[in-house]
Amino acid sequence: MLDESLLDDPEALARADRRGLLRGAAEAGARVRTAARHATEAGVTALQAEGRPRTVLVAGTGTAATGVADLIAALAGASAPVTRLHPTGVAPAAGALRWTLPGWAGPVDLLLIPTTDGSEPGLALLAEQAYRRGVTVVSVAPEGSPIAEAVDGTHGLVVPLAAAPHERYEEEAQQAPGPGALWALLTPLLALLDRVGLFTAPADTLEKVADRLDRVAERCGPAVATYGNPAKTLAAELAETLPLIWTEGTAAAPVGRRFAAVLAEIAGRPALAGELPEALPAHGGLLAGDFAAGADPDDFFRDRIEDPQALHARVVLLRDRPVDAGGLTAAPAARELALGHDTAISELEPEEGSELEALAELLAVTDFAACYLALASAGRA
Repeated sequence: MLDESLLDDPEALARADRRGLLRGAAEAGARVRTAARHATEAGVTALQAEGRPRTVLVAGTGTAATGVADLIAALAGASAPVTRLHPTGVAPAAGALRWTLPGWAGPVDLLLIPTTDGSEPGLALLAEQAYRRGVTVVSVAPEGSPIAEAVDGTHGLVVPLAAAPHERYEEEAQQAPGPGALWALLTPLLALLDRVGLFTAPADTLEKVADRLDRVAERCGPAVATYGNPAKTLAAELAETLPLIWTEGTAAAPVGRRFAAVLAEIAGRPALAGELPEALPAHGGLLAGDFAAGADPDDFFRDRIEDPQALHARVVLLRDRPVDAGGLTAAPAARELALGHDTAISELEPEEGSELEALAELLAVTDFAACYLALASAGRA
């Protein structure tokens, strides 16, 4: 059950936040600035592009690296195919995982290795394999880590991972990466792919992204009451529900998938993500089945203290552009389907700005919401 009183008690939230989740989410803007500086110092912004890569390959572990691959693929669009290399192995431990290059990979392809750990032997072997095949390798990894040394030793480009302002690289490697880790990995790669022409992400755009993240941190911070805090409001709305995360727009789709992954990883909550309009038939059965709002006629008479509440579906509609932006939209059909089955809807839309700014705002609000849901849920602090 969600302890809503805790949401409006900043001191209690601070005591419950032993993993530093809220601090990590709040420092996302700082991570962008630090990561952009590291990219410049590593020579990324001075690179002379020799044409776009045929394919961008991405290899890494964890929710952050998976999110990086998904976001890059969405932003690149038709500029170049982006393929995530999935690891194989007998266990999810760093030493047990192995990656393999596709048989067609060669000198016209680009391999990106984003990792917050840096000790995965399989990634080091992958870098060596790429070197033998002539594949260009760029890694974002902790400074002095085995991966950084392996990539540097095979004439690849290494950008040091931007640690949180209050941490050193060694300290961060010993704990699970928080919400800000995504931006530490993604920002240098945005700068790199801007240089090779896959999409536009110059220095001034990255600074605007950092500013947008800072503004969201102000709106969603622990001191802001739930009624004026979109992240706390969303967390309260999602308590005891099965979130159906429906997205519309290029930037919103990977945000929705990441939100579902972060809810599972941080808050221990199941969620399903889908893109409109395909999500409507795919999830429509859930709105009419056991997860429908009125599926349990005896729910009204249950013991609120002793009996656990049944999960009911709740739609979360994420859009990367305002409703009045024009063009085709499935949002009205989504609302009609949900409300027609007495299912509540939560909606998030970013303020005006570039695609990257919209993406950053949606990511930040949903990250904060997952953190609040984890902290205010019994047994998850």
